[in-house]
Amino acid sequence: MKIVHVLSAALLPLALGGCALAPPAKTDAPVAPQWQAPLPHNGSLTDLSAWWREQGDPLLAQLVEAAQTASPNVATARSRIVQSRADRVAAGAALAPTLDASMSVSRANQQGAQPGGTTSQGGLQSAWEIDLFGGLRATRNAAEERLAGANASWHDARVAVAAEVANQYYSLRSCEQLLAVARLDAASREDTARLTGLSADAGFQAPATAALARASAAEGKSRATLQRALCDIDIKTLVALTAIEEPELRARLLASTPVAPPAPAIAALPAQVLAQRPDVFTAEREVAAASFEVGSAQAQRYPRLALQGSIGRANLRSGGDNTQFDTWSIGPLALTLPIFDGGRRSANVDAARARYDAAVVSYRASARRAVSEVEQALVNLNSAAERGVDAQVSLDGYRAAFRAAEDRYKNGLGSLLELEDARRTRLAAENAVVTLQRERSAASVALYRAAGGGWTATPN
Repeated sequence: MKIVHVLSAALLPLALGGCALAPPAKTDAPVAPQWQAPLPHNGSLTDLSAWWREQGDPLLAQLVEAAQTASPNVATARSRIVQSRADRVAAGAALAPTLDASMSVSRANQQGAQPGGTTSQGGLQSAWEIDLFGGLRATRNAAEERLAGANASWHDARVAVAAEVANQYYSLRSCEQLLAVARLDAASREDTARLTGLSADAGFQAPATAALARASAAEGKSRATLQRALCDIDIKTLVALTAIEEPELRARLLASTPVAPPAPAIAALPAQVLAQRPDVFTAEREVAAASFEVGSAQAQRYPRLALQGSIGRANLRSGGDNTQFDTWSIGPLALTLPIFDGGRRSANVDAARARYDAAVVSYRASARRAVSEVEQALVNLNSAAERGVDAQVSLDGYRAAFRAAEDRYKNGLGSLLELEDARRTRLAAENAVVTLQRERSAASVALYRAAGGGWTATPN
């Protein structure tokens, strides 16, 4: 009867297993029902994962792939996946029994009639902690959530690298356009200075006018030199990002034709963007992991039940005789009841709840930031498109005005000051058109980045 009572007391916690602690409820991030910014392409959804290859610029896709291969951030994110997978395996293994094997050989010699002997033995030992209140399951679930987040973070790192390379590539292409404009302007100023010098030598122009023309030509040449240096810096930055040798990269750039990026289409609802953003998904997984850790910390305050067992075989060789015997045991079935720990377990629960609250705040902030980044990119894209039309009209007008001023000056009907003023306005308009094209490219890349780069969550 005493044995029955002992077993009943030991197995009582098994009846309480249905009272496993539940994690906090899933949190949501409320978003606006619609965008507060104009949508390109009528808000249709496109496959952003193949966006780089569909732009008609093979070189850009090659540079993106090379940079993702060489990026230390992508490599770090990949290593986090391996670490998270190992943590998940370890957490899952804690739910199953452990089994260890042992072998030993010993020889002893005793004083007396009993001769010395050799003892060899081997056996298996097993141990199992019964997860009464779900603490171990909660730890495993938290590890699974963090593994899912690590996979999303890896894609987020790849998208970030792709956006960085694309921005640098478009910056270089814009720099090349500005360099072409600066070289044409420098050649025009040089021609004006040459004609003005001939006219001054013939006595038709004042020496001061010739000096002004030479100064303008020197300014144009200096601007072209500076622009060439900026383009060289952009190339070297691309070399660092892609790990492609500079001579090879320059050859590829010369052989390719740049293409302006199309505006990526996005979903019509902000909630769909939240499903496409790997960083938002990662923040949501962190909330889930933190909630499971609250349950794990709470389970540590309740009884723990563990069972052990072993089986083995031994052989004793002494005085030419062999003696074999088998051993086995089941137990002890150990029940641990926490009574006093100075508040350590309670403090662990409070700390886990605080981490959960912080994860919720971070998740909601990530959701708000995601929507804001999409809308900012949409505003910039729309603004660049609208200003582009006006900038082109302005450029056409300033070009016509400059040609007229240049013709008047060459025919002796206009002044050099009038020509230089028309030249400055035309140059500013040329640069404005190129700058707006660069802004539009940057807004397209920002929208690609803000929309998650084509990532979609897959079920675990």
